[in-house]
Amino acid sequence: MAILSTPLQYLSSIPPVTRAFTAATICVSSLYFWIQWTGDTIYVPYLTLVPGSSLFYPWTFATSALVEVSFIELIVTLLFVPPSLRYFERLWGAIETIKFIVVCVTIPNIIAFAFNWIEYVATTNADLFLYGMQYHGQMALITGILVAYTQVIPEHQVQVLGVFKARVKRLPMAYLTFSTIMTFIGFQCPYIVIQFGWLAAWVYLRFYKKNTSDTVGGIETYGDRSETFALIYWFPPLVHRPISLLANTVHSIATRFHLIPNSASADIESGGYSLTPGGARAEAERRRALALKALDQRLASSSAGSPSLNGSSQSQPQSQPSRPPPAAVTPRPDERKASPGTSEVDLADSPSSSDERR
Repeated sequence: MAILSTPLQYLSSIPPVTRAFTAATICVSSLYFWIQWTGDTIYVPYLTLVPGSSLFYPWTFATSALVEVSFIELIVTLLFVPPSLRYFERLWGAIETIKFIVVCVTIPNIIAFAFNWIEYVATTNADLFLYGMQYHGQMALITGILVAYTQVIPEHQVQVLGVFKARVKRLPMAYLTFSTIMTFIGFQCPYIVIQFGWLAAWVYLRFYKKNTSDTVGGIETYGDRSETFALIYWFPPLVHRPISLLANTVHSIATRFHLIPNSASADIESGGYSLTPGGARAEAERRRALALKALDQRLASSSAGSPSLNGSSQSQPQSQPSRPPPAAVTPRPDERKASPGTSEVDLADSPSSSDERR
């Protein structure tokens, strides 16, 4: 009983949403493996998302994420997704975790479904774009989790096998770059959902996620409007201006049609609130990162201006005429010393000393 108590205690410590989602992934993936092993079918359209058949199986827009078509993919998913969901479920709660999973799974699948149909209309190649691809797995959810980690602990450094080191905020774009390369070389399915998952997760966390732990004056707030989580900071500075113009235009249109929920009366970017999932610890880490950035900028500017200051300080004494120091007058032996209670008088400037010299 002592041997079995440890696994049972570990399973009981896992939050319910994480436990149920992990169990569903194992069960549905095992069912897919059994169907592939016993049958001759290439695709299973009632489990995976096939663009030409998903209209008849609409539940696959959500359940296709529970299917991993290879044992390696299943192992990688189980190593990364359940521990991450466990962390965020304790941070956000069960309801917000379920919303996050649904958003990161269904919206990328819907976008991929529409994108395949657009490709079919443009090329009339139904065998490839409608029935030649099946979207599956949790790649989009993994991207969303990386985006959530970037929001909560952006400056945290991860290390894999003592060789690969990177900060958390660099991982989503690295995964996105990998998706872009795989898509361009011909592996559109399923790697393109990584890009859609990144966009869906950022929009949800930026504008729609309800902040359950922190409130501003008792008002419910949504999203993370901090400047460090803005869209432009995901890209190199070279493209900040066009992305900023596009993002501001889309944001103004969405605000005009009330597509974005109202948050606190003052936005953080105009000096208002600063809500970060994780409470004070995550907010302190974000403030620390901003402070370090400001300190680096100050040190860079001071080091750039120090040579000119040194040059001006060295040239100033040369411009002024040098004045010889006043000559010290040696007192005669017969002069009595000043008592400790009297003040000392400079002999060079006293009238009596000048009369004596005359």
